Amino acid sequence: MAQRKQRPEGRRVSKLTALCKGQPCYVRLPGVCNGNPETTVPAHIRLIGISGGGIKAPDIFACPACHACHDAIDRRANMDLDRDYVRLAHFEGLARWQYELHKREILTDNT
Repeated sequence: MAQRKQRPEGRRVSKLTALCKGQPCYVRLPGVCNGNPETTVPAHIRLIGISGGGIKAPDIFACPACHACHDAIDRRANMDLDRDYVRLAHFEGLARWQYELHKREILTDNT
């Protein structure tokens, strides 16, 4: 079994990633979401030209997702869900999260 790559020495968690901790799930997949902010982690989008080939998208392209929704996004669970449906829920969650960051003035029109 392949081992997970370790985070490079000295690499820090970004402020955007740190902000995800303890947040509610922004993906909110019906029948999947556990609604537990204690399990929330940043869920990065996968999109050609932004990520792939072992490269994770920048943290600006991540939103808080509960463990259950994150597993569905990464196709580790709930494989019966339509891939496009899950992807749309993820992108909608990303939009909700970026709007929240805009309201908090973390992301601004001048950023």
